[in-house]
Amino acid sequence: SNVCTSRGVTTCQQCLTVDPSCAWCSQEQTFGMGGSGVFRCDLKQNLLDGGCSDEALESPASTLAVLEDKALSDKASGAGETVTQIQPQKIRMVLRPDSMRFTVSVKQVEDYPVDLYYLMDLSFSMKDDLARLRTLGNELAETMGKTTSNLRMGFGAFVDKTVSPYMYMAPPEAIDNPCHIHDDCQAQFGFKHVLSLTGKVARFTEEVKKQQVSRNRDAPEGGFDAIMQAVVCKDKIGWRPDASHLLVFTTDAKTHIALDGRFAGIVQPNDGQCHLDSDNVYNKSTLLTEKMSENNINLIFAVTDYVVPHYKEYSQLIPGTTVGKLSGDSGNVIELIEAAYAKIRSRVELELLGVPEELNLSFNATCLNGEVIPGLKSCSGLKIGDTVSFNVEAQLRGCPQEKTQTFTIKPLGFKDSLEVTVDFACACDCEANAEADSPSCSNGNGTYECGVCQCHAGRLGPHCECSLEDYSPSDDAKCVPKPGSPVCNGRGDCLCGQCSCHDSDFGQVWGKHCECDDFNCLRFKGALCSHGKCSCGFCQCDAGWVGDNCNCTTRIDTCMSSIGLLCSGRGSCECGVCQCTQPGAYGATCEKCPTCPDSCTIKECVECQHFKRGQYTKDKSCSRICRDEFLSKNAVNCSYKDENDCVEHFQYYEDESGKSILFVIEEPCPQGPDTLVVLSAVAGAILLLGLVALLIWKLLITIHDRREYDRFEKERAKARWNTANNPLYKGATSTFTNVAY
Repeated sequence: SNVCTSRGVTTCQQCLTVDPSCAWCSQEQTFGMGGSGVFRCDLKQNLLDGGCSDEALESPASTLAVLEDKALSDKASGAGETVTQIQPQKIRMVLRPDSMRFTVSVKQVEDYPVDLYYLMDLSFSMKDDLARLRTLGNELAETMGKTTSNLRMGFGAFVDKTVSPYMYMAPPEAIDNPCHIHDDCQAQFGFKHVLSLTGKVARFTEEVKKQQVSRNRDAPEGGFDAIMQAVVCKDKIGWRPDASHLLVFTTDAKTHIALDGRFAGIVQPNDGQCHLDSDNVYNKSTLLTEKMSENNINLIFAVTDYVVPHYKEYSQLIPGTTVGKLSGDSGNVIELIEAAYAKIRSRVELELLGVPEELNLSFNATCLNGEVIPGLKSCSGLKIGDTVSFNVEAQLRGCPQEKTQTFTIKPLGFKDSLEVTVDFACACDCEANAEADSPSCSNGNGTYECGVCQCHAGRLGPHCECSLEDYSPSDDAKCVPKPGSPVCNGRGDCLCGQCSCHDSDFGQVWGKHCECDDFNCLRFKGALCSHGKCSCGFCQCDAGWVGDNCNCTTRIDTCMSSIGLLCSGRGSCECGVCQCTQPGAYGATCEKCPTCPDSCTIKECVECQHFKRGQYTKDKSCSRICRDEFLSKNAVNCSYKDENDCVEHFQYYEDESGKSILFVIEEPCPQGPDTLVVLSAVAGAILLLGLVALLIWKLLITIHDRREYDRFEKERAKARWNTANNPLYKGATSTFTNVAY
């Protein structure tokens, strides 16, 4: 049997879902044994060979039509010019349970217009940043002018939610001036739109100079509320449809996230609408939801070192975002914006919007130099003007209720997109002519549809001729697959000589003797057929997957090493994982191998190829082991010293198939040393060292004598002599006392 006859389908719609090669014959003549519906579902050629007419053949084919295919633009110049960055723009597919391929091309157009909206945290800690920004307007415009001649700039600010406990409520004057103790500042606000996008740089600088900081109570700010309004208030902000949208978000603090608002009794989620009042101020307190992709916004987080890790985590959740480290006073914000915009323009990544659950999309990216990367939908390292393409395979895994659906493929941050309309060809044309209570079904005991009878409850048989009440034990013999086997393999009842398979909580049971099911296939980590579907005990894998349980991917990009070699040339890629075959090699791409010779230890080939010596020359294995080819890509410069103390230089490159060597520099061997020069140098060095030692000794003695002399002078200055008290002094006269007087 083939795949079409093995599933035991009984309706035309079931037949089309089995395999793209299956077809259904709806003409009245019976096919196969007794006209059973299972034989009406067969390969198309088998049905034609069996006598089925072309008119009765139900075999819809998957088709693709390009509805809009404008050429890619080279440069965006001139007001009002339509710029095309993706091709094609609209396609329509008729898709039965099958797969269809198409190609999408994307180009980074030169001189594309840019809208830059500067969204700044104006809490009190950003006071020095505001002062610095007042001087950077012209420089920012000049820097961005290097990448586009059509730049517009705008400005907005935020602080925090204007409810307690996020703002100061007491004393009363703190509401109008929360900095009343320290300084004068403006009242707290959630988000304030200050300047709509304009090409006049002077207006940007003028409005920034008017701003004052404010002050909130807690550490986190309400930045995500401000981002939401800057994104969705398109008319007030002034976002142009044909421009790159850069939203620069600067802060030195964390931001409130979902559920933080419950402290203030805020439970209503963000409705994604614009809520700026007549003064362009937003003071509602709702949560952030993702609107970045819908409005083609590239968000740049320019944040201080303290909060960089937090915003890097946020960037993983919000598409089209980059993170830069901001200096303490925002002095490097221009460099951050320039680097972030260059990073945005150097990468193209496709995103999918509104893809039906039943449709599986897989991608192969063709990036620079025609390199095809399986399984990826992004390219990086691009320059302005580069074009990349993506091969998309759409595979239908089931039939949705809505027969026509539309989804979108678009590059992140681009306005251009590809609109794909899919007509799901899961139904048969003959179903529209179904005849209820048809005379062809034993006088009205079933519905005649697509050449077979769909019997009413309690009726069986090709023409519903058998009633369950007309049971005969002799009919059971027809339901035994082989002697000694249970009736219907123990998974069904024999009714009118046919197996009526039991319902199962695990899935569907079918087959002439209930021998097939869709739940007894191999599992991987608890998942049935992992990436495929179970059919009669065997897994039918989805595109890009193989193996008994469909757990083995055919992708090889995960096995590519940093130098572009498959498993670093030391193994094979199996199921998307490198299996290292080189002894001692390990690592995700077999890049580590302590026992493997590195790029500069393969010197034996240099010896035998260039100098005709060494072990490889002796055993005559040089031509077999070594090759004299030069591959400049990823080549490594090497050198070594041979037995004659000569330094040999060469380049080495290792590819998937072997080793390639080229000698690029050949230097003469160094001559022996000159004895006279060496002796003179040694004698001169000894004499010089002696003189230096004497000079150092003389310097130390001089310093010591001067210190001793200074100490003597200090002691002499302190001496005070008194002659009257000198015991050695004897006067010129003597005095005697007459004791008798």
